[in-house]
Amino acid sequence: MKFLPLLAFLATMFGAPALAEEVVASPDGTITVTVDVNGEGRPFYRIDKGGNAVFSESRLGFLLTDQDKLERRLAITGATRAIHDETWEQPWGEQRFVRDHHNELTVRFEEDSDEKRRFGVTFRVFDDAVAFRYVFDDRSMGETLRVADELTEFNLAQDGTAWWIPGGEWNRYEYLYEETPIDAVSMAHTPITFRMDDGTHVAIHEAALVDFAGMWIKRTTGTNFRATLAPTGSGAARAERDLPFATPWRTIRVADDAAGLAESLVELSLNEPNRLGDVSWFKPHKYVGVWWSLHLEEETWGSGPKHGATTENVKRYIDFAAENGFMGVLVEGWNIGWDGNWFFNGSEFSFTESYPDYDFEELARYAAEKGVPIVGHHETSGDVGNYESQLEAGLDLMAARGVKTIKSGYVTDACNLRYVHPDGHETRECTESQVMQRHHLKVVTEAAKRKIAMNPHEPVKDTGLRRTYPNWVSREGARGMEFNAWGVPANGPDHIPTMVFTRLLSGPMDYTPGILSLEGRGQPLQMTMARALAEYVLVYSPIQMVADLPEHYAEHKDAFQFIKDVPADWAESRILEGEVGDYVVTARKDRNSAEWYIGGGTDASERSVSLALDFLDPGKSYRAEIYRDAATAHFEGPTRFDIVIEQRDLTATDRLDLRMAPGGGFAVRLVPIEG
Repeated sequence: MKFLPLLAFLATMFGAPALAEEVVASPDGTITVTVDVNGEGRPFYRIDKGGNAVFSESRLGFLLTDQDKLERRLAITGATRAIHDETWEQPWGEQRFVRDHHNELTVRFEEDSDEKRRFGVTFRVFDDAVAFRYVFDDRSMGETLRVADELTEFNLAQDGTAWWIPGGEWNRYEYLYEETPIDAVSMAHTPITFRMDDGTHVAIHEAALVDFAGMWIKRTTGTNFRATLAPTGSGAARAERDLPFATPWRTIRVADDAAGLAESLVELSLNEPNRLGDVSWFKPHKYVGVWWSLHLEEETWGSGPKHGATTENVKRYIDFAAENGFMGVLVEGWNIGWDGNWFFNGSEFSFTESYPDYDFEELARYAAEKGVPIVGHHETSGDVGNYESQLEAGLDLMAARGVKTIKSGYVTDACNLRYVHPDGHETRECTESQVMQRHHLKVVTEAAKRKIAMNPHEPVKDTGLRRTYPNWVSREGARGMEFNAWGVPANGPDHIPTMVFTRLLSGPMDYTPGILSLEGRGQPLQMTMARALAEYVLVYSPIQMVADLPEHYAEHKDAFQFIKDVPADWAESRILEGEVGDYVVTARKDRNSAEWYIGGGTDASERSVSLALDFLDPGKSYRAEIYRDAATAHFEGPTRFDIVIEQRDLTATDRLDLRMAPGGGFAVRLVPIEG
């Protein structure tokens, strides 16, 4: 505020009325955002919660390829405000109804220059988050904006702890999470999660990433961070858009604890409503498939004596799915292109031609007879050009064969995706580049025309676009279960309790749980049997794989019962307890019944919890079917299989006391007792 008299004088001299700082608060008044310009005309924002600083002065702006950077000589020339309170319904999800309650402030800026460039920044402040985006709706910048990089800052007011994975590195998002002091972060993907010294939890991400480059954040000094945009293979502008347009939202979840971060659905509310209309043709479900056997090297993707995708073998999986109530059979390795070093030979994949021992037409008939559709598979090996050239024909084939969902893959090193532009020239693209944003939306919209849902692996990150395109049902985008087969190293016991509060903040993950053999390729999984069951509740996805081999489930029939019972679509979800990287307890209510499910998982430390059940209907009794660690259980060694399965009658006034072994957990089904 000490610069205001000078700014007012300068504004008067140059004809633009400079206004005082603008402040907007959350509906409950606990979070405030202040927007202003400093003495050099640099715009900034600041975030406070409960009167305490969360973000100190953080600048706004862009570097452009063909104009001066947009960051100095700016003044506030106006502001508009709005209040919004709406509850909307998801067609499927972790929460049936989502409340979008926020206060909005749009601040207009004008540059003191001959061009007098103008733009706006819109802030939305929720009770649990802040979001903002740049609005370029003024032709003072020309017809097209070519962005070299973004200058948005995220300057945390305190040090603390960060959980993050490196941004822009070769293995995309598939890294174990680092837990470091905030001032030790380098370049990071979002979501990135912080716990500041005063206990405030913050997570930075983005929403509605459409036709723009994805955002990484890099630490500059101390606890200060700046956005940087994923580069494009052309080496020119990282994002290029004709005006008018608005950027993706930059989102900052702010909560008193880890549970508050995880329960926010702010990114969903920042996306546009469903554009597809009736999507009742997609049903959340569990599926099995020819997959884990490939990672165990018991079968192969490529042709030969160990080929997994044979007509006979797939029929075996269809029978298994039908007998146990699962609604899909994934088949990887069905199509020409897997022979040889497929990682480097993506141009050889056909998305219409099967191997001779895979009779797709017969399997489609058999699957329809059994009521278990084939789950399609499109691996590209990062050759996006080859995939797009066959996209419509490949999707048409899947639709003709009764496929309802396709798992796609982009296995290649990051920033090595081969893209062919309309004029025929090729570039190598990063996963988050603007080109790849366009590609993924093209696939999703083409699939929707054929009533097919998409589940990409090695994907672009989730930014809530499943609201706008509800057939974009899940994705990978983190270290999944396959790392437990490879052991390079395997995912540790803390992996899920970390991901719930980091990667899973962005949306559903096809983690492919359910390995009851607890064994990878010669090394044990770092979890107990009860923990393996809990992951169906802890890791949300509307399509959940029952990933182990049928013969392994036959060896563990009692535990397998929970996997058969647990749903994949929810009316409510709550984090009952948890700390980032340490442990988490999640409760979810089935969307299609009055049943509740609870899952708990811990890191390598033993923990006990005493859970209030006040979320249950008052006055009603429930039969609790409990799958918990035995007293002898431990994730290391043969006792990882030790499990107790028992029943108790409980009500909303009871507490449920449960112990989690090191690397362990529990899974609970709560069934209302009629009468």
